[in-house]
Amino acid sequence: MSTLDIGLTFIRTASRRVSSASGWLGRWFKELMPKGLYARALLIIIVPMVVLQSVVAFVFMERHWNTVTRRLSAAVVQDIAALMDIYKTYPQDKDRTQIKRIAQQRLGLVVDFLPVNDMPAPGPKPFFSLLDQTLSVQLSRQIGRPFWIDTVGRSSLVEIRIKLDDTVMRVFAQRSAAYASNSEIFIFWMVGTSSILLIVAVLFLRNQIKPILRLADAAESFGKGREVPDFRPRGAREVRRAALAFMEMKSRVERSIEQRTAMLAGVSHDLRTILTRFKLEMALIGDSPEVEGMRKDVDEMSGMLEAYLAFARGDSGEQAQPTDMEQALEELRSDAERHGHAATVVFHGLPVVIVKPASFKRCLANLVSNAARHGDAIAITGHRDHRYLTVTIDDDGPGIPPDMREEVFKPFLRLDDARNQDEGGTGLGLAIARDIARSHGGDITLGDSPMGGLRATVRVPV
Repeated sequence: MSTLDIGLTFIRTASRRVSSASGWLGRWFKELMPKGLYARALLIIIVPMVVLQSVVAFVFMERHWNTVTRRLSAAVVQDIAALMDIYKTYPQDKDRTQIKRIAQQRLGLVVDFLPVNDMPAPGPKPFFSLLDQTLSVQLSRQIGRPFWIDTVGRSSLVEIRIKLDDTVMRVFAQRSAAYASNSEIFIFWMVGTSSILLIVAVLFLRNQIKPILRLADAAESFGKGREVPDFRPRGAREVRRAALAFMEMKSRVERSIEQRTAMLAGVSHDLRTILTRFKLEMALIGDSPEVEGMRKDVDEMSGMLEAYLAFARGDSGEQAQPTDMEQALEELRSDAERHGHAATVVFHGLPVVIVKPASFKRCLANLVSNAARHGDAIAITGHRDHRYLTVTIDDDGPGIPPDMREEVFKPFLRLDDARNQDEGGTGLGLAIARDIARSHGGDITLGDSPMGGLRATVRVPV
């Protein structure tokens, strides 16, 4: 293998590792990001502002604050050095009156002279004290004699002691003369204005997010089969456009359902008229074994026609309203017991749920009827939490093979070998039940029952 091949292989391996690492970092970052639009919009505003303010503060502290403090400290040390020169040059001032006067009147310093042994031992340096560090550097550079400073003992003054040949020179200087003390004001105004801008941004974003939340609530309510009476487009132009598109889609869906319902009503009327004529003609013919068979066929055709129309019509026209599900399940139990089946009902949670009462009861009735047709004992369990209403119907019948549990929801499908869902019917019972559950925004699933038969689970959002 040549050197070029080895280099290309190394580059490919490195690129794959970099791509894998970037993919992992991308997934990790996506997990950390908030999921809501409101939180993400706030991050888009807050993060650049915080970064900008941090950069500005760092530049100000590192450049301006340090530079100003260094220059002020250098000026104070220069004044002290000038006083030391005066002390050495004019020894005739025995009591140092002139030096003290010049220091206080001309330089703003308070100077005193102490015994030579009155020099404190060096103490611990204060943590992150810019003034202490700067003064120490300037004293070492300009004076070069042993010194002791206290920048934290008195709030408004700085004490400096310098050891001379025969005395200790003590100087009190104003802290503001050696330290850029107005930097806190800059930080205060920076943080204050940023906080005001963030509050305005939060209020503005809340008003911008509200129309999106209303649109989401309206779409969710429509998906559950509920009316949205007070919804109208609001907010920004794009949000209004999405709301108008939703309203147009809602109108088209409702118009399509109304047209289908009107057509089915017409078909139902025509076919019922023909079946009624058949019944009248058979009544005029009289009683005979042949006529009795024809009557059974006509009755079966009437039942099949009603089932077909009910499946095609669905639950259109009915409005969702608060319904006591515990009472509805008790009625289903009573119906099952009336037909000679042992049934039990257990309900957990708040029983009042907003559903289309007649259609949802029909959905559950189809499942209970299906369980009663193939089992002797039925157990109905309801559970309502803050998100879902879940109803399970168990029986002790033969059950349905796992590979056929989705197929049985297809219209007109009947299982003759294992379990006939609509024996003597049309094979529409489970199809109608799932259609009603999905019109409420939920679904129906089938599984194994602890009673040995089939478990039908209806789950709809509340």
